[in-house]
Amino acid sequence: QVQLVESGGGLVQPGGSLRLSCVASGSIFSINAMGWYRQAPGKERELVARFTRGGSTIYADSVKGRFTISRDNAENTVYLEMNSLKPEDTAVYYCKANVVVGVSRYEYQYWGQGTQVTVSS
Repeated sequence: QVQLVESGGGLVQPGGSLRLSCVASGSIFSINAMGWYRQAPGKERELVARFTRGGSTIYADSVKGRFTISRDNAENTVYLEMNSLKPEDTAVYYCKANVVVGVSRYEYQYWGQGTQVTVSS
């Protein structure tokens, strides 16, 4: 079994910054891709930023230039540095990972439980 645990969310004023972390743990052989998604009230879950299988990064247009995704492969951790936050960034932020499980060597997709980010004055 694999678990993803996000942290770092909270309340921040417009123009402020937050750094989210997502740690994967459990029976992990390898992680093929990790990324961040968000879901605002009444809206569908959407991509924020992710690493592709080849290691490239993809960002939603709405966050380009403000958010930066990074990772620590040795720690099975992905980060999301969020700057110049806007009220429209308010959402629950979820981590997703495509993990090759240690015993079976099969790849599964896992989601974290989410962390709330609220941008408000």
